[in-house]
Amino acid sequence: MRDLKNYKVGAPAPVTLKGRFLTLEPYDRQAHLSGLWQAFGGAEGINTLLKYFPNDDYGSAEDLGAWLENARANSSFVTLVARENATGAIVGMASYMRPDPKNGVVEVGSVAHGLAMKRSPMSTELHYLMAKHVFDDLDYRRYEWKCHNENQASKVTAQRYGFTFEGVFRQHVISRGANRDTAWFSMIDTEWPIIKAAFEAWLAPENFDADGRQKRRLEDIRAEIIDGAAA
Repeated sequence: MRDLKNYKVGAPAPVTLKGRFLTLEPYDRQAHLSGLWQAFGGAEGINTLLKYFPNDDYGSAEDLGAWLENARANSSFVTLVARENATGAIVGMASYMRPDPKNGVVEVGSVAHGLAMKRSPMSTELHYLMAKHVFDDLDYRRYEWKCHNENQASKVTAQRYGFTFEGVFRQHVISRGANRDTAWFSMIDTEWPIIKAAFEAWLAPENFDADGRQKRRLEDIRAEIIDGAAA
């Protein structure tokens, strides 16, 4: 059991995280807002893409920018913007939220994968880079993922990445004028070595064929590592 008498970590801060497929950059309104707006489909697509976000619909890029600025000022968000390495295009974002340095806990949230990221290694690499920073660089003990309980895609994705489902907080908040039950997931530091090894094996060049399709699923790789450790 880890001795936590002298455990001390700091809050997440803006950071640049570089992977093979994309680079995560600290959000900057001038550098990123227009690109995010376009990545999310502009006025025609953003509100469908972000329908489970708790805030009102966005009518313009300025509305999105105002929300991001308010979140950073009032909620200790650290928003990172994903830029595709091959093209330089902005493709998505995610944030470190609700940091609790005293207990070594932080949440990943406000996750938005633009159309270019869907069914792409970039989505997986984004979450690998963010989790790796939390555990390897910041020495946090617990990393959380929460979503609207009706958001089935988010729940499936959390478990694909290695988060463990912990339950549903009923009538947790009021979102967009309606009740929201919230599904909670987490991964912890003792689980991270296996989760990390699976991420890295999945992201390796040899796991993709000539057309960029995966050869082995992330879940299968992780299960094989767990089985091997237990043998």
